Amino acid sequence: MNSHTQHDQLARRCIDGDRHAQFELYKLYSKAMFNVCLRILGNRVEAEDELQNAFIDVFAKLSSFRFESSVGAWIKRIVVNQCINALKKKRVIFFELQNNQPEVESDEYKPEADKSQEIAKIRTAVSQLPDGYRTIFSLYAMEGYDHQEISQILDISVGTSKSQYSRARQRLCHILQDKMD
Repeated sequence: MNSHTQHDQLARRCIDGDRHAQFELYKLYSKAMFNVCLRILGNRVEAEDELQNAFIDVFAKLSSFRFESSVGAWIKRIVVNQCINALKKKRVIFFELQNNQPEVESDEYKPEADKSQEIAKIRTAVSQLPDGYRTIFSLYAMEGYDHQEISQILDISVGTSKSQYSRARQRLCHILQDKMD
């Protein structure tokens, strides 16, 4: 039996009210979904809170799941929406800024660099982005959403999504460049 079928069966048991199945479904997806929350929200405590709120929604809405996509993809959509709504509640305003910052690019490759340290630096830099930039950067670069999907999720134009992503990349380059100096 493949994992997709096993996950579907677990979801069906949850719909039938099996509390053990709910716990298993939570265990199966909570770590990955926490990482999604953390990338979008940038704060560990908020990520934990919104993860819990998202799973409350997952279990409340599971009976409406149509099994047309994977259970994991459906849960991820709820988690992303929960995080976006949390940002909106914090009154994060997505707006277009004048693009007056030069783009910084580095073609320098350091083969001796420790990959885990580089990844940690990038994660730290992403967490320093303003909420709007971090959200769009995370959804596009880390979660794999395209600009059309992001525009629908955040209720912004595709152009705004693209420009905010571009500015997030520029800001990220500046942050990383400052760390290297």
